[in-house]
Amino acid sequence: MRCGLLRDAGMLLRRRSCSGPLLLIGVAVCLFYQTLMVARNRLRSGQQQPAADVRSRRPPDELLMEDTRGFISSLDTLQTQLRVWYQKQPQRQRAVVLTGRRLVSDTEVQLYQQVLQQMGYVVQTSRYAETSSFLRTNQGVDGWSLLLCLSTSERSCLRRISFSHLRHHQTVNLIPQLMEAFSDADLIMKPYSCGSANQMLQIPQDGPSPGLVAMVNVYILVTSVRPLTSFLHDISVVTTNQELRGRPTKLRNFLLQQLGPTNSHQALEQMKKVIGEVLQAATSTNEKKQSVHSCVLCYQLLTFTLLFSGSITPVIIQVNTDLTFSALSSDTFDRQITKDLILEDTIHFTMTSHLSSETDGRQYGGCRETHGVCLSEDEFLLLLQFQQQMKTPSAFQLLYPSTSSSNSSSAPPSVSDLLIRISRYYELQRNGGYGTDETEERTNRDSAVLTSKVPCVDPQLRQIYTDPPLTLTPSFSPRVKEYRAEVTFDTVTVRIRPEPVSPACRVHLDEHGGPRMANYPVGLGNSRISILVTDDSDPEPVVMAIYTVHMYRESRPSLPMFGDHVMCSFVQDCGLLVQPGQVCGLQPFIRSQGPLQTCTSGQAPGQWVVPCLSCTDNRTCDWREVAWQPDDCYHQLVDRPMLQDCMMDRKVLFIGDSTNRGMMYFLMERVNTSLQDWGKAHDTLFYRNLNGGRTQVGYSYYPQFWLEKKQRPTFRQALLQLLDRSRPLVNSNLTVLVVGGVQWLNTDHLRTVREVLDRESLSNILVVVKSLGMGFHLPVDGIRSLSLKEVQHLYKENSDIITTAKHHGYEVIDTFSITMGRYKEFLQGRCACHFHEVEKLWSPDDTTSTTNRIGSVRTGSGLSSQSAMQDREREAGSGPSTYHVRGPVNQVYSKILLSRLCPKTRN
Repeated sequence: MRCGLLRDAGMLLRRRSCSGPLLLIGVAVCLFYQTLMVARNRLRSGQQQPAADVRSRRPPDELLMEDTRGFISSLDTLQTQLRVWYQKQPQRQRAVVLTGRRLVSDTEVQLYQQVLQQMGYVVQTSRYAETSSFLRTNQGVDGWSLLLCLSTSERSCLRRISFSHLRHHQTVNLIPQLMEAFSDADLIMKPYSCGSANQMLQIPQDGPSPGLVAMVNVYILVTSVRPLTSFLHDISVVTTNQELRGRPTKLRNFLLQQLGPTNSHQALEQMKKVIGEVLQAATSTNEKKQSVHSCVLCYQLLTFTLLFSGSITPVIIQVNTDLTFSALSSDTFDRQITKDLILEDTIHFTMTSHLSSETDGRQYGGCRETHGVCLSEDEFLLLLQFQQQMKTPSAFQLLYPSTSSSNSSSAPPSVSDLLIRISRYYELQRNGGYGTDETEERTNRDSAVLTSKVPCVDPQLRQIYTDPPLTLTPSFSPRVKEYRAEVTFDTVTVRIRPEPVSPACRVHLDEHGGPRMANYPVGLGNSRISILVTDDSDPEPVVMAIYTVHMYRESRPSLPMFGDHVMCSFVQDCGLLVQPGQVCGLQPFIRSQGPLQTCTSGQAPGQWVVPCLSCTDNRTCDWREVAWQPDDCYHQLVDRPMLQDCMMDRKVLFIGDSTNRGMMYFLMERVNTSLQDWGKAHDTLFYRNLNGGRTQVGYSYYPQFWLEKKQRPTFRQALLQLLDRSRPLVNSNLTVLVVGGVQWLNTDHLRTVREVLDRESLSNILVVVKSLGMGFHLPVDGIRSLSLKEVQHLYKENSDIITTAKHHGYEVIDTFSITMGRYKEFLQGRCACHFHEVEKLWSPDDTTSTTNRIGSVRTGSGLSSQSAMQDREREAGSGPSTYHVRGPVNQVYSKILLSRLCPKTRN
């Protein structure tokens, strides 16, 4: 037998055509056909060869696979030549990603960009086909090799792209025939379309217990319609009657756990059969409409929703032309993680054998003899792609054509027969022998993995998932460990879940035992999230890699005052109604008609005042000029010389949490000109060198929440310890006790203060009570989070504390009312309760120019909380501070503290 293709191949190869490698396929197919037909006829006729012929004693499958090996070898040779050809090309291939309504920061878009760039593509993104410069002309088929249409741009692709004019090297992630078939109302799926992927599975209460009841989403990749070629992804989404939500899992593992080795294998084969029949029916409905020049390398992902109801044969209840994960929780990012994993696997799987961008689409002819195998160039390319896909390990397994459905007639083998032989060859090769089914072998391997601990050998992240989506700089890459991201003022929390490349690696946030996913509060300014990739295969986890995300949250948008403006005021934000019966948001500010008097207490009710162009839009305000304004009085400002004189020979003792500590450091910086020492102390501290050695400050942290409840010192014990270590103490206002915190303080603590001071003969000292403050109002993992009703109850508790403090004759600073309206302006810390932060001042130049410097500024009759004007008092000091306490809200109530410590000073 002689093949005309051999002659044509030789002629074209001598011309050194750039498409020459493709001709080798024709040669290989022709040679393979001859050996295949001989082997098949020999097996069918039962003809015995001489005893010396060892081949006659070998199993039939082995004989056929040996003949297939020569064909595979020819395909491998061609693949090698193609790779060499690619390396010589001066231009890189171009991929176009149409994002539709998705943002560039979306993880799906980033995934495509990252993977394709690693594969050597130049990636261009556009929203729709009509807006892409590469798709506007010549029916959209020039200038690109790969077109990826995300779900919201699919209609644009189908309108703009002429699939019948695509070149052989071009790939699109859509197959129009399937899109049309599964949107046809008359499709055979109609009888089963009444099912819902989200409905709870119902089990009859009477009768025998079913063997398996579950709703399963499986993900099918169709790479060819003629002949039908499809693959099943390992990952499925399973919802059983005992689960409220679905979970991603390997289908083989699920079936193995539910049914055992034998039945699980049968169930998987039945599922493949049912899906294959539906795909055949769907493609046959549009067979007459299919163009002869269809897209060879296009592919389509489908979601099949199956119902197992007591039988190993499932019922198909729904087919979607996109990946759907509605059964998975969006709060845990399971939807996006599972989708991205399948999409990445699909890109690697479909693009492993991407062909030359210079093929000219000519027909290279088939064998011209009667018994020749006549394959078109499309079929050549399909064979080449299929061989490479079967050769490369992946998460996909062949679904159709089935290896059990090969042609047994004497007719020449079809393309499907060739695909089956290729598949069977690699299946046997992976199994290392004959007689073992690949699916059963993979099931056994997965069963072994379930019970073993695999070490982390690839400690990299696949992606960092966040809600809201963060735009990372630089763009995410597993090899890059440091990132920066900015969020708007209104973004107060970020939910984050890093996903490792290898399931053998574990991810922890911030510390070794930290969670793999968490809700983070994002304070104003800078904050940091550390991501630890660990190997937990040993009893002692080992940190293998650390990723860091540096966050920056913008300040409230501010519009500088130009010309006319009005004064507006607010008590509470409409986003958190602490007092439901009171107005919220900006209101026109009504000034007091009479002359203002000096405030006689620190808890004088007040409101925030800010200049705006309109009180109906907070975006028109100059938030740099916002000030706290008591209703009918004003708090005196204490400049540094007066403060130093007032604090002479005084001891100020603070007991409370970190919010109390913020007021202490503010006082220290003011009275001492500089803050040369600070720390996030959780014990007892003493500072004896303030104000030229004439002022002393002590601090005791309470409550010590990190200790077991039985081991924690009581408030009485902590207070007595602070007093004892601060002696000698004078029983007058030269001794000051500042007590308070975020939300631990109650009226019982104030009674304890009175009892202890009376017993210690210190009843005449000055006691200042810092009332409650906003915090713990955000849904943050790992700490308590208050509901709206609980926050509203805090307002009543705060009022009771103020009343009790006044009854005992104590000074009070109402920090709850001050922080209530500006609860979003918290700084670093998981509690969202810190309104101060200590920063280092690096040099004198930085000190005078930094925008974070906070000074006592009198704006009208209120206390400014910003640094619009420079603090002239700092110029009178002896030099710049080593550290500086910043935070506009903390500054306001700390100034009130100074005014209550020195009430007789004059401006």
